[in-house]
Amino acid sequence: MKRYILLAAKIAIGLFLLLVLFILAVRWNVFGKIYTEEELIHYKNETASVVLSENEVVLGKYFDKNRTNANFEEFPKHLINALVATEDARFFEHDGVDTRSLLRVLFKSILSGDKRSGGGSTISQQLAKNMFGRSNHGFLSLPVNKTKEIIQAKRIESIFSKENILTLYFNTVAFGENVYGIESAALRYFNKKVSDLNIEESAVLVGILKANTYYNPNKNPDNALMRRNVVLNQMHRYEYINKKTADSLKQLPLKLNYNNLTTKNKAGHFLTYVKKEAIKIIDSINKVDKTSYDIEKDGLVISTTLNEELQTYATEAFASHLSDMQEKIRAQYQRNKYQKRILNTLVETQLKQMKIHPDSAKVKRKQSIFSWKESKTDSISTLDSLSLENTILHAGLLALSPKTGAVKAYVGGIDNQRYAYDQIFSQRQLASTFKPILYATAFESGKHPCYYLDNDSIQLKEYKNWSPKNADNTFGGKYSMQGALLNSKNIPTINLYLETDFEKLDTIWSRLKFSSRLKNVPSLALGTTNASIYEVANAYSVFANSGKATTPYTIVKIETSSGEVLYEHKHKSGKEALSKQSTAFINEILQNAISRGTGQRLRSQYGVTLPLAGKTGTSQDYTDAWFVGYNPNIVVVSRVGCDSPKIHFNSGLGAGSSLAMPLVAKTLKKAESNTKLRKELNAHFSPLTEFERLQLDCEDFKEKTGVEKFFELFKKQETSYKKEQEKAKRKAERKKKGFFKRLFGKD
Repeated sequence: MKRYILLAAKIAIGLFLLLVLFILAVRWNVFGKIYTEEELIHYKNETASVVLSENEVVLGKYFDKNRTNANFEEFPKHLINALVATEDARFFEHDGVDTRSLLRVLFKSILSGDKRSGGGSTISQQLAKNMFGRSNHGFLSLPVNKTKEIIQAKRIESIFSKENILTLYFNTVAFGENVYGIESAALRYFNKKVSDLNIEESAVLVGILKANTYYNPNKNPDNALMRRNVVLNQMHRYEYINKKTADSLKQLPLKLNYNNLTTKNKAGHFLTYVKKEAIKIIDSINKVDKTSYDIEKDGLVISTTLNEELQTYATEAFASHLSDMQEKIRAQYQRNKYQKRILNTLVETQLKQMKIHPDSAKVKRKQSIFSWKESKTDSISTLDSLSLENTILHAGLLALSPKTGAVKAYVGGIDNQRYAYDQIFSQRQLASTFKPILYATAFESGKHPCYYLDNDSIQLKEYKNWSPKNADNTFGGKYSMQGALLNSKNIPTINLYLETDFEKLDTIWSRLKFSSRLKNVPSLALGTTNASIYEVANAYSVFANSGKATTPYTIVKIETSSGEVLYEHKHKSGKEALSKQSTAFINEILQNAISRGTGQRLRSQYGVTLPLAGKTGTSQDYTDAWFVGYNPNIVVVSRVGCDSPKIHFNSGLGAGSSLAMPLVAKTLKKAESNTKLRKELNAHFSPLTEFERLQLDCEDFKEKTGVEKFFELFKKQETSYKKEQEKAKRKAERKKKGFFKRLFGKD
């Protein structure tokens, strides 16, 4: 018997020594690093950088891990109570390890096999796991990791207060969907700051911690509701709330305000653009100051110029207007056989480019389909999918302050996740939005608004007998420059182009910061050159800003999480690109275009009352529709069109006033109902001087007098006689030349 007792004692001592040796091995970093107290003090979370609107609404984040740190003072008392009651009831009593819980787990879970007894880890131990993760050591993984967490928890408790531990815990814990930290979780599931959470919302978030997929309130609401009620029961059990409160809260339905800024964001394209700009700034700071800031890890705060309310109104305008127009263009391509053939030909060409056999293209498979109501997955062939994609109307809208260049609204497309290409920088035909630039050049060259231009039908033989027409197919009489521009007449504009020095036009084009090169051809007058929404907004801001050019910008300030300012935008006075008088003429004419010209539907149909000047634009065959609306405080530009210029409306539905203007009109109409925004945008143009008023005092249109017609006929006869003389002269010269000289250009 003594021999067995001695053997058991030896085994026990051996196991004890082995356990001590094991613990020492873990402590001595044999199984991986355990962080020292000094290293723990300097521990730093990888934290997402936050992007704020001008009124400090969170627009989005840039992150490797979606985490935003919060301070202890921001945590509601009931949130802390919910966590302690559910995860570690004796948190305020132990020093990192709850011996009672450990023994319970040891005897119930391991020895008796009761899985309901819990994990036994304290908040401090869980924090150690959140901070440093777990490593794989084969069959020793569990004892090694648990031992490391106990040692690490003891060290955490020795240097941090309980408040600091709770702060670190709430900022490191995972809530599923790549969301880390309570602040990010509150924003994701309830679209609010952690400080604004109520008791039942706090219970939902604490409930997620047990299993962040199974208890995800967005994906598994029933499970989340059940777990929330368990947390409320725990809060009652440990006397943080009374039974009446617990019972009433458990009767409440699960209410989420789910806000995934990663997958669905009304400022998605803007955030992509800002990230590029911010990285340039941060790289420059790192280079100059020898720092190593990382936009995805260092929790920077990026304050932007975007007005979140105006952005919301713009995105709502997109959904409201384009959903209606989308149905109309699809219907056109369904019923019109000629148009349907064009679409089918385009799809066949695309299939060849993609090297997809026509038979394979007819096979149906599950695909994501864009819809303004909701994107869905359905069984559809590649053939049908391409037909749908080609008839999608893409659009962009940019609003900026002409005085400063601050971007106020930025909608780069119809869906930033599905269509990442940013329409703000897409180069498309300018159409009639080019005309004010030509007219401004003419004013700069000395012409005045009451200078009259012929509206007779013309044919330009040097350009393949091109005969431009007005949109309404009328001709005859004369238009003042004022009347021609506000009514967007093509023939007088061509005549003006022929009278304007091209080099002067090219110089002003460059001053207005356009990137494309101009070609000296008469069709240029009608906007056959390309430009982007960004460039048009920047150019029209010169008109709105009395001739001075500014540079658009989006980032106001970049700060560290502690409030240190790394960068701040400094406003620079704009250089003069046009004279104040020329822009005064343009502004007055384009205000008249809104009140009685091509843009009058802005008032009559949409009821916008803000002081505005504006210009519509419709490119050839309705390929692209443009609209610009502006005053001294805001410039808004929109453009709409399909990806391929072959696909477009075949009627006035594709005109600038029908397709592009409503995006601006609906945005500004809602802005008018916002008292603060209305006050900000309600800016009148500077009053005209007496001289400027006199220069604009004339009729838009007048018939030619008999005298004018007589001299015009005489002029035509004289021109015809001169042409005949020149023709005869060239014929005589040709006869003088020998046969070989005429044939080869030499004797």
